Amino acid sequence: MVLLLLVWGAVASAADAPRKVLVLGDSLSAAHNIPVEAGWVRLLNARTSKMATPWTMVNASISGETSLSGRNRLNALLKKEQPGIVVIELGANDGLQGLPLGQLADNLEAMIAASTKAGAKVLLLGIELPVNYGPQYRDGLRKIYADAAKKHGLPLVPFLLDGVALDPALMQDDGLHPTAKGEVPVAENVWKALAPMLK
Repeated sequence: MVLLLLVWGAVASAADAPRKVLVLGDSLSAAHNIPVEAGWVRLLNARTSKMATPWTMVNASISGETSLSGRNRLNALLKKEQPGIVVIELGANDGLQGLPLGQLADNLEAMIAASTKAGAKVLLLGIELPVNYGPQYRDGLRKIYADAAKKHGLPLVPFLLDGVALDPALMQDDGLHPTAKGEVPVAENVWKALAPMLK
């Protein structure tokens, strides 16, 4: 009887414990040059932590992260955090550095595979490059996210900064990162795809 109670208590405790959403991204997810609490990850955490079954947003994003450096960090993060969902927001720095798109595709494949193997669902967040990078490279980058999502049946936010990037009032002076005000619609862009995954 005592053993049954202990087992039941452990199961109940596990069920009540907040589930984790691991965000692996770059400066677009790391609240670059604005207060951390104003970033979209924190904004969503305010929602997920109050759900009937709470989820905690774990932000492992680092400014300057490329898909390769994110790939190299992911396994340790999966082991440490044991997330139920992994949000991958990487590729902007690959693009800005003009790195071969094939490398980004390979790194995304590896991160998706590692996350799935660890028992986590995956959400992909796509990014667009400035127009001066040319249509061929920009279209190629866009296609990588779309192909990966289609191949693995993953939810995809095609452009993280949709409705934000072209509005100067919502972007910092560098033209690359949202202001604190701009983070609000960014959070909504992610929430539309993330919310169904939390059920």
